[in-house]
Amino acid sequence: MIPKNYVETVYAGFIGMNIGIRLGAPIEPVAWTYERIRDVYGDIRDYVKSYNTFAADDDANGPVFFIRALYDDAVDRELEPEDVGRAWLNYAREGIGMFWWGGEDISTEHRAYVNLRKGIPAPRSGSIEVNGTEMAEQIGGQIFIDSWGLLFPGQVEKAADYAEKAASVSHDGNGLYGARFMAACIAKAFDASSMDEIMAAGLRMIPEDSTYARVVHAVINFHRENPSDFRACRQYLEDHWGYDKYTGVCHIIPNAGVCVLALLYGEGDFARTVEIASMCGWDTDCNAGNVGTILGVFGGLDGIPEHYRKPINDFIVASSVSGYLNLVDFPTFARELALLGYRLNGEKAPEELIQRVKPGEIYFDFDLPGSTHGFRTSNLFKTPIVRHSNKHVCDGRGSLEVVFDRLVEGDNSKIYYKPFYRREEFNDEKYKPTFAPMAYSSQTVSAKIYVDQWEGEPITLTPYVRNTHTREDLRLVTITPVGGQWNDIIFDLPDTEGAMIDEIGWILESRSPLLNRALGSLFIGQFCITGTADYTIDFAKQVKEFASITPFSHHRGKWELAGGTLHCTADGDCSSYSGNYYAGDMVVEATIKPISGASHCLITRANGIMRHYLAGFDGPGTVSFIRQDFGHERLISVRYDWEHGKEYRFKLVAEKDMFTLYINGDNVLECKDASFDHGMFGFGCLEQGENEISDVRVHAEMKP
Repeated sequence: MIPKNYVETVYAGFIGMNIGIRLGAPIEPVAWTYERIRDVYGDIRDYVKSYNTFAADDDANGPVFFIRALYDDAVDRELEPEDVGRAWLNYAREGIGMFWWGGEDISTEHRAYVNLRKGIPAPRSGSIEVNGTEMAEQIGGQIFIDSWGLLFPGQVEKAADYAEKAASVSHDGNGLYGARFMAACIAKAFDASSMDEIMAAGLRMIPEDSTYARVVHAVINFHRENPSDFRACRQYLEDHWGYDKYTGVCHIIPNAGVCVLALLYGEGDFARTVEIASMCGWDTDCNAGNVGTILGVFGGLDGIPEHYRKPINDFIVASSVSGYLNLVDFPTFARELALLGYRLNGEKAPEELIQRVKPGEIYFDFDLPGSTHGFRTSNLFKTPIVRHSNKHVCDGRGSLEVVFDRLVEGDNSKIYYKPFYRREEFNDEKYKPTFAPMAYSSQTVSAKIYVDQWEGEPITLTPYVRNTHTREDLRLVTITPVGGQWNDIIFDLPDTEGAMIDEIGWILESRSPLLNRALGSLFIGQFCITGTADYTIDFAKQVKEFASITPFSHHRGKWELAGGTLHCTADGDCSSYSGNYYAGDMVVEATIKPISGASHCLITRANGIMRHYLAGFDGPGTVSFIRQDFGHERLISVRYDWEHGKEYRFKLVAEKDMFTLYINGDNVLECKDASFDHGMFGFGCLEQGENEISDVRVHAEMKP
């Protein structure tokens, strides 16, 4: 049965996982050995590095995206390994992001992806028979499984079964046992009273005579004899279960030992558990991430210290093909995952939860305890406190409090949400995330704001957006909120003329004099972005970052900026995607100049790399409408004489199940198909060629 606090516990588990990943990531091998971590950082009690924005990590990518098999294929039936294999192909760009592309003879995930592309289906794609034991038993079997445990609270066998199916895409043998063990531990943490109980549940899900079970028992036995010295246990693992005995880049067995060690010596304390997992070395972010999920569920939100939670700020980036889905808001993801959990467990979700999940929209209500939804301020001196509060509430159990401290005329601080990110905001290039904005010109922002002012002249709020190309703040009409009551503040996002918007919020000011400075708190009770998006993309205002041209994610091909155009060179099929993943009816326009080759198309309703429609030039004198659904099918082809070196204005209209392609204003073809009712837009080709794309315009409505 789903527990009453299910959403909050899923939220805590996801926060815990990401804290562990962020803590362990800076001290991964091979540069950081156990000895170096010990000698440099000693007894870790906090993050060892501060990040501007923490870059994407494969340990989070898997839990976020592999569950999409439950949206795309296993909607009304049991999950199968092949469903997860299809999610790999649909959401992972070849050679970039998602996993570690370390070479198909080194990286297990790289090998599995190549197998899938060759037509070797899961679970054979990850089998020992195909890949060998060493490759199949690397750590990936257990690091991508957290969501499966969160989906089945208390249902350890079901969690283990689903985790095994997902892991079998890339792993086998002990790799599968690790998936079963960790998912079962997470599921059991929902109703367990001790770490011993949690690990006992995990052990019941794997063969007693497996190497994985033996290392778990070995650590349990060592801890029983040496309950206070985790470093002695770490040395025991090095001596008896170390990397020299289990080869490959990152074998699952030594790291399984570290996870169990951390669970035992952490004694149920969240912080100490993830700290010990990190101090033990080997695959630090993977191990700390797994135990972080278990302890997040076990101890709940109250068990997570603020100094670990605050820098997370309810937000991570991911690195799939969908730049929109790559911007992960924790409360939103937790609710979506919880809805899946209700569905999979055959229970009706509470109506309140259903109403708070709005795919394709920004809907932030600060209902979950401690939630911040990634909000920031620009002036820490004048707005020193940004925190969750239940002092003033308009919808649910909380709001975001921003304390403003002694503002005078000339002072200001921006209070804002970031719907888009740039490379300059990250410290490194890890897993090369890409972004499609969460908000666009012509959409409507609505917010509920309460002002509790203690001193000074009234504050003012000026709605604004930041143009990411010019770095300018586009100010709208200033308002003076009424103190002591909830104010409904609504504004439309202005046209940024082909550039993206990377900040949305308010500029907080006051005309207070020095002798009567403005002091108090502002509370945001709700923040929403809705409505039809109507915007352009000017490639003269875009940049190449993270190996992609903003705001697109590229799969294969060479994509460059050239003279205000997007220049594509393809050795074979390739594609590029942007826009709201949940857009329904849409109109996409672009000028396309074919330079060589016979395939030059617009893409619409893209659910991913392997699920979308293409429309455009498809051979000499031919235009086609093509459905890609793990294989291309031409739904209609018509005669149209086109030439290399000439520019053509494409306009592709998708309205319900009807699609119309216009070229240079002429209705060229129409087609009906109901396979995909929402998705991204983009560009693609099915064979070798070259083209230039410019003057993109998009009109997109969200799927009802």
